[in-house]
Amino acid sequence: MSYPQPHPRFSVLSSSSLSSAEHLSPAGSSARFSLPSAPSINTSVNTPKPGFRPNIYDRNLNKSRTSEVSAAAFAFLFSEVVQYTQKRVTGIADLERRLNTLGYRVGTRVFELMIWRNESSSKMPKREIRFLPALMLIHTQVWKAAFGKPADAIEKSVENADEYMIIDNDPPLTRNVSVPRDMSQLSCSSFSAGIVEAVLDGLGFPARVTAHNTPTDTLPNRTTILIKLERLVLEREEAMKQ
Repeated sequence: MSYPQPHPRFSVLSSSSLSSAEHLSPAGSSARFSLPSAPSINTSVNTPKPGFRPNIYDRNLNKSRTSEVSAAAFAFLFSEVVQYTQKRVTGIADLERRLNTLGYRVGTRVFELMIWRNESSSKMPKREIRFLPALMLIHTQVWKAAFGKPADAIEKSVENADEYMIIDNDPPLTRNVSVPRDMSQLSCSSFSAGIVEAVLDGLGFPARVTAHNTPTDTLPNRTTILIKLERLVLEREEAMKQ
């Protein structure tokens, strides 16, 4: 389901107008040749051997907390993922389902990394047990960790108590994706929906998450991530209010 503009049945819970930050790749070195240096007398014991490459798994995960990835490289990689998947599906629904599955795998790792960093940097780590704080966590921290900026808004359905939405006016994930006219219903943000679904499952709020294109005249790339909670989540929320 998609709306060409914000629907009156939804009330805005929170919004932010933060603009997305551009991720620039580090400039490459212009040096093509180097002379071998003379051996030093005070050679350290931990000096790596010639030709030794450090293992990426040996890096400190906290030191890479603020590192950035080239936006061009990220866009190219995601484009290849979509094209690779498109050749192996039977229709738009199947393509969105597979993108959702790939996003779920990424979301599982994003959630594990965030939990590890939270527990290692805080003496009293906190885990959200209520849905709205967990949704705000996804809106800000998860979105910023995955896409470099928080989402733009959170909306709640007035008619259906089990439906919530995360709004992104200009998703970095699909900013450089051009969808053909005959596939106008396709939302490549299904990948983002899979990330959200994985984090919600990890936090203990099982839900079905889908992505929908909801463009406006001023925001042609506006996307809505629809979250439909399972009944047990609503029952638990009601029990906690008592």
